[in-house]
Amino acid sequence: MSSTLTERPARATREPVAPKRRTRVFALAEARWAGAATIAFLIALPLQLTGLSAWAWGPLYAIAYVTGGWEPGWAGLQALREKTLDVDLLMIVAALGAAAIGQVMDGALLIVIFATSGALEALATARTQDAVRGLLDLAPTTATRLTDDGDEETVATAELAVGDTILVRPGERVGADGRVLDGASEVDQATITGEPLPVAKEPGDEVFAGTLNGTGALRVRVERDASDSVIARIVAMVEEASETKAPTQLFIEKVEQRYSLGMVFATLAVFLIPLGFGDDLTGALLRAMTFMIVASPCAVVLATMPPLLSAIANAGRHGVLVKSAVVMERLGQVDAVALDKTGTLTEGTPRVTDIRTFAGSGLDENALLALAAGAERPSEHPLARAIVDAARNRGLAVPDVRDFTSTPGIGVTATVDGHAIAVGAPARLLDGLGDAASTRVAAVAEELETGGRTAVLVRRDGSPVGVLGIADRLRPDAAATVAALTALTGRPPMLLTGDNPRAAARLATEVGITDVRAGLLPQDKVAAVREQEKDGRKVLVIGDGVNDAPALAAAHTGIAMGRAGSDLALETADAVIVRDELATVPTVIALSRTARRLVVQNLVIAGVFISGLVLWDLIGTLPLPLGVLGHEGSTVIVGLNGLRLLRDTAWRRAGAPVER
Repeated sequence: MSSTLTERPARATREPVAPKRRTRVFALAEARWAGAATIAFLIALPLQLTGLSAWAWGPLYAIAYVTGGWEPGWAGLQALREKTLDVDLLMIVAALGAAAIGQVMDGALLIVIFATSGALEALATARTQDAVRGLLDLAPTTATRLTDDGDEETVATAELAVGDTILVRPGERVGADGRVLDGASEVDQATITGEPLPVAKEPGDEVFAGTLNGTGALRVRVERDASDSVIARIVAMVEEASETKAPTQLFIEKVEQRYSLGMVFATLAVFLIPLGFGDDLTGALLRAMTFMIVASPCAVVLATMPPLLSAIANAGRHGVLVKSAVVMERLGQVDAVALDKTGTLTEGTPRVTDIRTFAGSGLDENALLALAAGAERPSEHPLARAIVDAARNRGLAVPDVRDFTSTPGIGVTATVDGHAIAVGAPARLLDGLGDAASTRVAAVAEELETGGRTAVLVRRDGSPVGVLGIADRLRPDAAATVAALTALTGRPPMLLTGDNPRAAARLATEVGITDVRAGLLPQDKVAAVREQEKDGRKVLVIGDGVNDAPALAAAHTGIAMGRAGSDLALETADAVIVRDELATVPTVIALSRTARRLVVQNLVIAGVFISGLVLWDLIGTLPLPLGVLGHEGSTVIVGLNGLRLLRDTAWRRAGAPVER
């Protein structure tokens, strides 16, 4: 698979005409043109309203026309060369027509709306493409290949072939998907599976390109080409899922084409038919220009955008970044939800949840935790940090250690207060224990692991003194969020996770989820989403990791957790929960549904005004000032109606409990 992305234009209407490359530089330039048009318009409008001479505000409107209109105008002219009528060109013509009969402000407003919309789409597209390209940086560019003679050579990872053996040193990223031949270590593979803790790897275990090796060295046999690695397939799936949105774009393009052609023919008819019946040229032209103004979709555009943009602004104030008005509208259509586990329903940070001391050890919980924290303090393992943090949170003094040793896949040993302390996996520290002690340790460890915790055994001078249970902590608002999403969609969310089934089942029980899919790779999450979509569901996926990105892209709508979310997840998702407040998800869905209802109201209002004014102009004689007044009046009404969602009361109402 090539790492080069398929370029897609930000606007579907420009697709038939040599689509532009939406690079970040181009998108920023387009945003600057739109910004210049907006600033010029905002300065000119109050000058005009205060009654100053046209010499004061006219040049500013001219700047708005040029800076905001040249790009869609040029694209429209290119479209004409391909015998395609671009609705943006129609808006430019309408704006120029309005200016030609003195309605300069109306035309400038149309220009500003469409220029701003195009710039936002270009920026969103460019940022997503940059993030997908950046994903490949997770995989190293070189690897250490072992020759048949046992020598080492540094080669590009793209040159690795199936069957090659590579050496992965401590702290290095794995260069290719493969299987461990020799060595033991812990590998952080959260980017692929979403597991919160590094996974112990031994001979026979599978490893993935781009995952981070721990403190041990591994010899790995390559089992997949670089182009077929899991990381490469994630990139491919994000691109493929993004491309599947094209049918909607094509539908919009067809609607725009029909509307554009209809407007052109109708305007020409309004101009030519009166001439054929003896009307004078000036009168026919005035009627045609009046028709173009009152039939202008400006009111329709404003009927749609203010509710959605107001909802976006309101959500942003409350910590939810919705990337576009299209996304805000799609959120209201959601009728199924899929949640990631680690970093989404949970906080993504291991914490000590259980402290079990053994009878006869002479230790209480604090003493056991202090011993374990002392032994683990020099370690950089996530479990070690969790133990040390737990001791410090209790205000315990963490003792100094000597003779610290870390053994990958087993644990650590150290001398603490004159005692030999070993902390690690129970299964690896049972050697030398009697049957009774081994049975007792195994029973406690099994109990903790059945409950979804990771068990850590503590030995003092060769004897077991206790077991610690460590788990990722559930977010405080997780259960309430699941209940609210169930009420909104009429069905409980799914849980999609790469974590082990026991941990997933325990957490699902706590929050009220019954549909649990555990042990999933990224492609499995995509398959689960598409399975729901085949049943006609519009699925919302909520996740935070690189491994969630394909599902976020494949879903009807994707939301990423902001604080711990990977760059790719943040860019691929349609919305971001900036403060990691999970409870805002059902609120923003409810707010979107309110916005969609206001959009329908506004479209009815705009349609009634436009239809009435058009019929008046066609059947009777609509005075131009009255036509402008009706057109602008409908615009003001629908605009104010949409701005209702800016108020905090709208957010509070959306967050109220849903009754079914």
